[in-house]
Amino acid sequence: MLEFLTLHPNAFGLDISDMSLKFVYLKKSARGVHVASFGEFPIPEGFIAQGEIKKEEELAALIKKSLRTPQGEKISTKHVVASLPEEQAFLQVIQLPKMGVKELQGAASFEAENYIPYPLETVYVDSEFVEPVKDHLDHADVLLASLPKTIVDSYVKVFEKAGLLVQALEIESLAVARALVPQGVSLAPLLLVDFGATRTSVLVFVGHSMRFTASIPVASHQFTAAISKALGVNFAKAEELKKAYGLKQRGKSEGGKVFESLVPSLVDLVEQVKKYMEYYASHATHQHLLKEERTIQKVLLTGGGANLPGLLEFLESELNTKASIGDAWVNIASKPFGKLPSLPFEESLRYATALGLALRGLDSTHD
Repeated sequence: MLEFLTLHPNAFGLDISDMSLKFVYLKKSARGVHVASFGEFPIPEGFIAQGEIKKEEELAALIKKSLRTPQGEKISTKHVVASLPEEQAFLQVIQLPKMGVKELQGAASFEAENYIPYPLETVYVDSEFVEPVKDHLDHADVLLASLPKTIVDSYVKVFEKAGLLVQALEIESLAVARALVPQGVSLAPLLLVDFGATRTSVLVFVGHSMRFTASIPVASHQFTAAISKALGVNFAKAEELKKAYGLKQRGKSEGGKVFESLVPSLVDLVEQVKKYMEYYASHATHQHLLKEERTIQKVLLTGGGANLPGLLEFLESELNTKASIGDAWVNIASKPFGKLPSLPFEESLRYATALGLALRGLDSTHD
């Protein structure tokens, strides 16, 4: 059958982490793209641990239940683009001699065993040509990605049990970058910091691709736990205080005590982020012409934890780098469309991964 006669159903995006699942269904119209439906449901403790599914049947049932009650219209497709856990993934940009894209894919598969720290028979490997920022390279950059087969197969099994048709699977950081990087291009190195519930992901994006990613075990729940311990309140009250005060107050007031309780964890986070920024700068000489292009030029914050009051200013000062809150609508809401998304901007930060996956679900209609 000719390609243009083949149907490519629209797919929704499904982001699954240890503690919650989020989904977004995007639709196109003559005036642009809009959010048709979305939702978020907590995942009970013990269902998933560090990205590894422990209770397949229960998770599949939870997915089915959550998709029956979306905010917005009913999801009219079973096709899904879903996330795979960042902490289980290995990603690296490698250099190969210049050649055609098909030849590069073959060469990357051949070279994979020299880079991936696991036996190749135990992992799935994918590769993608990285388009250069400038036409100055004497080699080709290729992004290698791999995950354990046991992890991927487990997620596929759960989605099938939930009655879904898997159109694509993608590592979380790739989806986040698709949502937040304007038009998918950044001429200067950009650091994305994704504050999740149990971990914070950092990734460097430059040109047309992600270059580096890492996971830091300091995140929103640790912040809340620190407040709970320092002020002697329960977790729910600590969460309330965190959202109310954040890093905005000093001194002996309640807000000042919240600030003091958060500082140790945040200092730990900052030191680890700095190390990754320095690592990138020292390993980027092969892909940039100018020294200033090897350092991070801007930091974008995303994830639910990015809403912590005062966090943006704190990180900008500590990292000595311009920072801003990411705009999860930058590649979705077109100005001519004029319709505000049904998902509030503050909440959209938590949905960045799901939005990026949903964007791929839209793009797949044109593959």
